[in-house]
Amino acid sequence: MVREIWKRGFTAGRLKYWTPALALSVAAVALAPYAAEAVRSRSRSVAPVRHLPYPQLDWPLEITNSQYLPLAWNDVPGWNDDDQLAAYRTFRASCKPIAAKPDGAAEDKALGDSLRDPCRDARASDLADNAAAKAFFERHFEPLKISKLGDADGFVTGYYEPVIEGSRTQNEVYNVPVYRRPSNLFVRGFKQDAANLPNKGAVYRKIGRRKLVPYYDRAEIEDGAIEGRGLEIAWLRNQTDLLFAQIQGSARISLDDGSTVRINYDAYNGLPYTPVGRILIERGIIPREQMSMQRIRDWMEQNPEGANELRRMNRSYIFFREVQLSDKDEAVGAQGIPLTPGRSIAVDKSLHVYGTPFFITGELPIESEKSKSAFHRLMIAQDTGSAIVGPARADLYFGAGQEAGKVSGRLKHNIQFVMLVPKSLDPVARGRKMPLPDARPSEKIAKLFPQVPPKDPVKDAVKEQAKDQSTQQDQAKTAAASSAKDEKAPASAATTVAQNVVAAQTVPLPEARPRIESDRNIRRLRYGRRHRHRR
Repeated sequence: MVREIWKRGFTAGRLKYWTPALALSVAAVALAPYAAEAVRSRSRSVAPVRHLPYPQLDWPLEITNSQYLPLAWNDVPGWNDDDQLAAYRTFRASCKPIAAKPDGAAEDKALGDSLRDPCRDARASDLADNAAAKAFFERHFEPLKISKLGDADGFVTGYYEPVIEGSRTQNEVYNVPVYRRPSNLFVRGFKQDAANLPNKGAVYRKIGRRKLVPYYDRAEIEDGAIEGRGLEIAWLRNQTDLLFAQIQGSARISLDDGSTVRINYDAYNGLPYTPVGRILIERGIIPREQMSMQRIRDWMEQNPEGANELRRMNRSYIFFREVQLSDKDEAVGAQGIPLTPGRSIAVDKSLHVYGTPFFITGELPIESEKSKSAFHRLMIAQDTGSAIVGPARADLYFGAGQEAGKVSGRLKHNIQFVMLVPKSLDPVARGRKMPLPDARPSEKIAKLFPQVPPKDPVKDAVKEQAKDQSTQQDQAKTAAASSAKDEKAPASAATTVAQNVVAAQTVPLPEARPRIESDRNIRRLRYGRRHRHRR
């Protein structure tokens, strides 16, 4: 019966339908090993690529060695009590050099050229009331509390423009020269007649055409290293007056003929500034809580010999240039515009952009030395100084004259800094787009799978070899000591110890067996090449 059904199933009429199906089945069975091998080889050759589920974005604001905290305007202490109109006028003055910069000029600081948009609006409108000025800053900026990494507050000092008596000619009363920049002063990367030289870094003097050596220090210049070259702008009474003019960076010289000479910082000799007040504190001459510029001046006048030695410990020396300003004009800052008393500050120019508003809030001894009063004021960065270093460090400018000198001389206090950041760099808005870090593993998982740095097989082998050698040496010494101690011991004991030492040596592991392709795969490949074109 089965034979009959088989015969009926494969009749000549139906064989033409079964033949293609059988051929496809045979071909699939024959090609299956090759397809599997192709899949395996492809998985071995292509490395998996991890696609991050979030975009890689730049941080909106990066200031070296600093920490920030975004604030709301209502959370800024004293913001509603300040005169923002005075700050607006100072900011508007800073916008002139900002607008003069060519478009696309490279700016490597955190704010970059983001002040252009607020300045464009400020120069287009001249506000006249405090409410409008306050609204201007709130419209264009976001408050950001800033401080040095690890510190809660910033630090401020004060500076002013001293008024000093002097003469255009040298005589018995005025015999201390005020020098302009020497022609042999050289800074790498700058022309010798460059308008603005850096106030940090090395400074050299040329000997001949190519030889460069460090420039003279204060002691050498005071002893006459550059005298007789026609570099004198004016002459002062004593070196103390000159030192204070150099510390402040500018001065008004009231000449004996009734006229006034205005001088500003031009260059320095490349040596670090050493505060003379710090030396007096370290020597116990003036207590820290009583330190002020007036106390330093009084001590120097009472101790001429000690003042000479103290002054020379500050090896830094400042050269000036004469500026054409009237008695009504204020000193010119590093931004190139006249400073505003009570509104201009000097900042670290390696971190901050000139024209940046800073709201400084806290308590300072403005009215008197013994009592502090509330200080909430919006200031504009328009100057710099070699001693002004850090993200929340500023020198407050108080104007010219004796009273301004008294106020600035007693300022050395911690205080809060709130930097006004243009809204184009709003860290809160950009922070919403920043990717969150990967979740930290639990404490239990961290203990079970500690993060251990990968081992270096070469170093491990060297350490293991040194350890084995030291072990062998110790065993040999122990064996020698025991044999010398027990002279009656049989010779077989020494032989046994030597055998143990040899047996203790590390036996090298055999080399890894090379990977050889299985014969089955080789036979498959050969079979495929041999029968590839057969029909």
